Amino acid sequence: MPKILIVGGGYAGFYTALKLNKWLRRGEAEVTVVDPLPYMTYQPFLPEVAAGSVEPRHAVVALRKHLKGAEIITAKVTAINHATKTATITPELGEPWEMTYDIIVVTAGSVSRTFPIPGVADEAIGLKTIEEAIAVRDRLLANFDRAAMLPAGPVRDRLLRFVVVGGGFAGIEAFAEMRSLASSLLKYYPTLSFDDIEFHLIEAMGRIMPEVSLKTSHWVLKNLAERGAQVHLDTQLTSAVGGRIELSTGESFESDMIVWTAGVMANPVLRNTDLPTEERGRLRACADLRVVTEDGIVVPDAWGAGDVSAVPDLTGGGVGGFCVPNAQHAVRQGKLMAKNIVATLRGDEPTEYSHKNLGAVAGLGIGVGAFQSGNIAVKGFPAWVMHRGYHGLAVPMWDRKVRVFAVWILNVLFGRDIVSLEAREQPRAVFEEFASRPKTPAINKPKA
Repeated sequence: MPKILIVGGGYAGFYTALKLNKWLRRGEAEVTVVDPLPYMTYQPFLPEVAAGSVEPRHAVVALRKHLKGAEIITAKVTAINHATKTATITPELGEPWEMTYDIIVVTAGSVSRTFPIPGVADEAIGLKTIEEAIAVRDRLLANFDRAAMLPAGPVRDRLLRFVVVGGGFAGIEAFAEMRSLASSLLKYYPTLSFDDIEFHLIEAMGRIMPEVSLKTSHWVLKNLAERGAQVHLDTQLTSAVGGRIELSTGESFESDMIVWTAGVMANPVLRNTDLPTEERGRLRACADLRVVTEDGIVVPDAWGAGDVSAVPDLTGGGVGGFCVPNAQHAVRQGKLMAKNIVATLRGDEPTEYSHKNLGAVAGLGIGVGAFQSGNIAVKGFPAWVMHRGYHGLAVPMWDRKVRVFAVWILNVLFGRDIVSLEAREQPRAVFEEFASRPKTPAINKPKA
């Protein structure tokens, strides 16, 4: 029975395994999914998780619960040798081991791309994982609690000054959602005012949100300015050492929270593989999602999709001729890849991937959104409703859809939950503080 190894349980990997389980006949192939996390994260919800509008566990989908026909291994794939058809599996505990396979599916996704800016690695936090989104929310709420007890001054200003680096979709959504949460908190903190809170977004380019029209991006900038949020265009972060933000414009200020959303790169696992990659480190793939060499020769039994792969965009709408790294493509590529793998197992020809972007929709805080599809733009409350409707239905599995909509309804009735659980990062601290310890035995001094 052929062994299919899926490297990565994100969008593309999850949907590939889900559809393989559905379409493969009993005994036709064995499917194994390897991912360091036991769940798939629905990343479009991360800004709302950071803002307290979506419960963290509702934005993730358990692999074992929904991929019952596949073997799930919670570990990292640290190397791939396709010449021998082996992959090195490295668990969190225990020794690495070699796994053999017949067909490999690389859907390892992407990671945050950073630059060697002093202080960023030590002070900033990304927004690629559910854990990061939770930490952003807890830190923002905890900073309000701390600042409310302090007099006006540099220490309080630092706590209430929030910085986001990167003006793409992820950055703008996170920035706007955090601003929305901060504004909603003021009624609970009478010692703080609107003017005490500062939000800064730093973008190296001359515009934000390249996925929408320039006119729509200008509307977003105006909306953010009206809400007391400042966007620094044509500006680079030059240092963040000790939380002191220094910009290429000469401006500087201190912040207790720096959220980094300035780009992604292919998962570094590809550095330890003999599979062909292109200049940006992504897996080379043809339109039917099979891996190919630089000369376009198909590599037998190797497939790739999602953010980790450079898949040609046959519609002509991609960047540099390739599909952009977003959920729309990853989900659809995963489904088609499963179909193509089943087809090749049965001696049929695979189908080429072609999907015209349906548009871009962003949530910018409660009641505010922006939608762009071609020349059609929708802004404000209608776009926010479209955003919630689309993503509420797009999150995988019906149990998650129901939970997400239920929380949104409850938030309308009772408001967002504003409890910070920052102490969860050190859950044993209280226990250790009061735990009894054995007394140090007295040392008997020798008699004179």
